[in-house]
Amino acid sequence: MADAFVSFAVKKLGDFLIQQISLRKNLRKEIEWLRNELLFIQSFLRDAELKQCGDLRVQQWVFEINSIANDAVAILETYSFEAGKGASRLKACACICRKEKKFYNVAKEIKSLKKRIIDISRKRETYGITNINSTNSGEGPSNQVTTLRRTTSYVDDQDSIFVVLQDVVQTFLAQLLKAEPRRTVLSIYGMGGLGKTTLARNLYKNPNIASSFPTRAWICVSQEYNTIDLLKIIIKSIQGCAKETLDLLEKMAEIDLENHLRKLLTECKYLVVVDDVWQREAWESLKRAFPDSKNGSRVIITTRKEDVAERADDRGFVHKLRFLSQEESWDLFRRKLLDVRAMVPEMERLAKDMVEKCRGLPLAIVVLSGLLSHKKGLSEWQKVKDHLWKNIKEDKSIEISNILSLSYNDLSTALKQCFLYFGIFPEDQVFEADNIIWLWMAEGFIPRGEDRLEDVAEGFLNELIRRSLVQGDYTFWERVTKCWVHDLLRDLAIQKALEVNFFDIYDPRSRSISSLCIRHVIHSQGERYLSLDLSNLKLRSVMFFDPNFREMRLINFRSVFQRLYVLYLDINVGNRCIVPDAIGSLYHLKLLSLPGIRDVPSSIGNLKNLQTLVVDEGRNFCKLPCETADLINLRHLVAQYTKPLVHISKLTSLQVLKGAGCDQWKDVDPVDLVNLRELRMYRIKKSYSLNNISSLKNLSTLRLFCRDRQSFPDLEFVNSCEKLQKLWLGGGLEKLPLFPDSITMISLLGSKLMEDPMPILGRLPNLRNLQLFRASYEGKEIMCSDNSFSQLEFLHLHDLSKLERWDLGTSAMPLIKGLGIHYCPNLKKIPERMKYVELLKWNNKYVDLLNLNFML
Repeated sequence: MADAFVSFAVKKLGDFLIQQISLRKNLRKEIEWLRNELLFIQSFLRDAELKQCGDLRVQQWVFEINSIANDAVAILETYSFEAGKGASRLKACACICRKEKKFYNVAKEIKSLKKRIIDISRKRETYGITNINSTNSGEGPSNQVTTLRRTTSYVDDQDSIFVVLQDVVQTFLAQLLKAEPRRTVLSIYGMGGLGKTTLARNLYKNPNIASSFPTRAWICVSQEYNTIDLLKIIIKSIQGCAKETLDLLEKMAEIDLENHLRKLLTECKYLVVVDDVWQREAWESLKRAFPDSKNGSRVIITTRKEDVAERADDRGFVHKLRFLSQEESWDLFRRKLLDVRAMVPEMERLAKDMVEKCRGLPLAIVVLSGLLSHKKGLSEWQKVKDHLWKNIKEDKSIEISNILSLSYNDLSTALKQCFLYFGIFPEDQVFEADNIIWLWMAEGFIPRGEDRLEDVAEGFLNELIRRSLVQGDYTFWERVTKCWVHDLLRDLAIQKALEVNFFDIYDPRSRSISSLCIRHVIHSQGERYLSLDLSNLKLRSVMFFDPNFREMRLINFRSVFQRLYVLYLDINVGNRCIVPDAIGSLYHLKLLSLPGIRDVPSSIGNLKNLQTLVVDEGRNFCKLPCETADLINLRHLVAQYTKPLVHISKLTSLQVLKGAGCDQWKDVDPVDLVNLRELRMYRIKKSYSLNNISSLKNLSTLRLFCRDRQSFPDLEFVNSCEKLQKLWLGGGLEKLPLFPDSITMISLLGSKLMEDPMPILGRLPNLRNLQLFRASYEGKEIMCSDNSFSQLEFLHLHDLSKLERWDLGTSAMPLIKGLGIHYCPNLKKIPERMKYVELLKWNNKYVDLLNLNFML
């Protein structure tokens, strides 16, 4: 893992030497020496990382290499910034040589690093760390960072575990939906890796469950819990996060929160999932808030403890999640294998031996399958088996930790960094794929090459999903939009991260956090964290996941966080929160997340290195100062802002713009936004003109939502968007516009079309995915003629209440492989050929979120 940090440092040192042409000769030699020495040490890192698990001295050696690499990068970045503030680079360099206070003493710092590297080299020989990179053994993962292109545009989110465990799924569906008015607790228990949380997620998202329980909430309890926080989470998931709600909850004691939640649920038929309960006391502290109104409400509890499950409800339903049979295990393994056809008989024999030793544990099986999917040939599979067999006896199973660690070690260094980042997030949290991708970019994990950084990062995410190290939670338009990690894999990420000082999570009990880590994570008591002495730390990233932290004024931007690349605030600040002007002093910042903020200070214009600015993704509106247009390196802007950004065309690096209102866009000249790929616009009125969108020559994704279910203005400009691939229209349409041939995905919502749209849509030569949502078509019949929809793979018909008949030509939709028909009550019959097409699940939660935007 340290190899990734060293690679990054070596690259930075090389770039620095090229850019700083006026460096003093002696200083240049010192930096060249440092770069070459780190490059030399890099060749020993693989052996060190293989040995560090069994030798604490070697582990400490890897720690020190990591620290030196990080310090080298921090020194150069601070120097480059300070030098850039001078009249010229020559003047800046001269100032450093004279040791003026305004410049960092680079020479002294480099000499200090040189002494540490000499000590490192001496210890390397003492500990017997050898250069195994010079051999051609081929063992272990490659340390060379390569660009992982997307091998597929679609990552299947169908959970293979529950294809083989359909009996369990049907049992729980029957219990949840049965005509039992009493509030019932359903408990799922079993060891880690059996799929308790995954089962609960599948039930929670099931369309029949979603329609039967109007009120639903999910909380993760875990080993360390706070009853007050848990009650607040449930209340906010039911009532939302409006200012009034947040202010009210802030004033409530535990008994008040309990009574408030009980009152909210009294008249509701609800489903609440209480995930990962470790102690009986945790459930006891919550259950009084769940009333029994004799309306069929349900609570699902997942736990590893049998006594917790058995005592949750005297008359409840308790299910011990079983291990898979040998036949089910093999079926699951084959389903997750990327290329079953490449498995020759000898490989199948090896695989069956390994799967048998997994003893029916689903997580172990899918991770093993993901690992072997990336090993080519019999010899590579044999090496995996030999490695696993070292740690077991003939009559015992493979320890799941060995499979998880082996799969982690098989990752490239770039992918290791990306995987470790998932340990930062709170347990069982579902997170936006875009946020993960943008964070990776800001941290410098994504190697630069010919492809867009966003595409490479998405390829990394898909690779981790294919290896079953990350779970895709939602997919939309054939890409993963939300994901999560299993708690055992999260534990692995945290363990590996601590070994190399990748990040540290603040522990409020000991009031301590590592001074060696450049990334700090705060899950609770953010105010206490900020009271620590952080003045001498070289922090690179600070991430708050504290729902109770509201006072940004406590953050010392000018000194403690001066070198930050990432400031990520996942907090409920409410509308009272004020962002200090001092935030403009974080000159190195590449990603800034400020959820729920109403006013952004003008000093934000100083953040010339900022790549990503996320102010709000909900229904709140914010005021962006005109200085936002000075962010020349901004690539992603997510903010529903109220004042027009008059000079938005200055943002020539902008790739994603989400949240622009039509009032803020109508007078924009977007001709210079040459890199804009994705635009999401709201509050559109029929009186507006959107024709200037045609100037966005590289636009590939466009989402447009009308205000208050109004109709669109003329949309003929769409046909001029020659690179447009994905189009979402939420609003009334008098007729369909002409679409460019480049279109691959179309979603229509509330279009109220009276004329059958299929004749026009069926002629699109590249259309792969079509979704007709609520009231998009109000006719009674759709006709798909022969030879139409030649490339269509996925079709969704959702809430078309008047649709009665569907005629399908014999040669129409030859490539169809997924069909979703939901809430079309008058459609009594589907074409015979469609009966053999895989049925697609429906994600109510995701579409409901989009409907909110549509209603703005």
